Amino acid sequence: MNYNTTQTSIYPFIIRYQQIFSYLFLFVGVYSFFYIDNQTWEIIKSSIADAYIAVTSFVAGTLLFFYTLEKYLKIDIKKILLNRPKLEVFLSSFLGALPGCGGAIIVLTQYSRGKASFGSVVAALTATMGDAAFLLIAREPLTGLLILLIGFIVGYVSGLLVNSIHGKSFMKMNGCDLIRLNCKPSNYKTSKTLDFFWFALIIPGIIFGILSAFQIDLDTYFSNDIINKPITFFGFFAGSLCFVMWIIPIISGYKYSPTGPDEKIIRRTVSDTNFITGWVILAFLAYELTVHLGGFNLETIFKSYYIFIPLIAILIGFLPGCGPQILVTTLYLNGIIPLSAQIGNAISNDGDALFPAIALHPKAAFIATIYSAFPAIIVSYGCLFIFEF
Repeated sequence: MNYNTTQTSIYPFIIRYQQIFSYLFLFVGVYSFFYIDNQTWEIIKSSIADAYIAVTSFVAGTLLFFYTLEKYLKIDIKKILLNRPKLEVFLSSFLGALPGCGGAIIVLTQYSRGKASFGSVVAALTATMGDAAFLLIAREPLTGLLILLIGFIVGYVSGLLVNSIHGKSFMKMNGCDLIRLNCKPSNYKTSKTLDFFWFALIIPGIIFGILSAFQIDLDTYFSNDIINKPITFFGFFAGSLCFVMWIIPIISGYKYSPTGPDEKIIRRTVSDTNFITGWVILAFLAYELTVHLGGFNLETIFKSYYIFIPLIAILIGFLPGCGPQILVTTLYLNGIIPLSAQIGNAISNDGDALFPAIALHPKAAFIATIYSAFPAIIVSYGCLFIFEF
């Protein structure tokens, strides 16, 4: 299977799915705009502003840090993986545990070329948390690092068990070309001016985010007679820009083309931050509007079914892509679901790395996903019963 076959088989489905979702969201947004009341409008503005000030600013700073290290350290991880066959599962789990999906995709690349065992695939997919890791590290660094460590250990043990049970030749693939999933639109031209404007906004955004983290009421501090709640207005404007920059290329039906760490740091940061911000905004709005319009108390509802929350989070982890996992992380950060559920989701989810796995070998992807469910249930419910009950 070559790259073109993979692209043909899986990417059109992803693009079409995202387009349908985007059009549906825009329809709901336009409809709501004409029938919305002032209180609901204030909730929307506040949610988007909170997403930008409390999340986007820290995510952007975290991504800049990681991408700068990745670019200037210039460590050839692929060569290290190939030259350490005895440490294959260990290194695969480590790569999977790195924030984002790039590490797990490197392991899948080696698997597609017959250079890595199926146990390594299980280790990487079990260890990876995807882009949701950036969100968690930005908001709760110690919790994020703890979950990455748990994912690494669980992934390593799982990979060793799979290889010991099935052997290193189980479902081994040969003759496939290099797969790259880190992509950018090939027929969508980015604007350097818009990226510069975005970056100019994120600098004060990071400052506001840090001050807000210390519980400083910035709206009161910067209060004036011209703009009511100036920091909320700033966050709403900047957050809306991130959302528009994320959703417009999807609606335009862009095609994917290979890219990766060689892409400029600022462009990668803008693109990936917008992706995470878009899903966080949707998560914030879904929560706040559900509570406001439906009169539901999600925290009370979840507590009523407390024993099933980790299982639900684990099942959501089976969904391919990082979007649903970001929603789960957002619920955790808002105190709606417990840490045990977040851990279960982190172990069971494969992020965007599941897409090339499905394209390469659907059966292997399915089995690897099922295998990740067992440690997810054990660790998640172990944490629930030992520490949270």
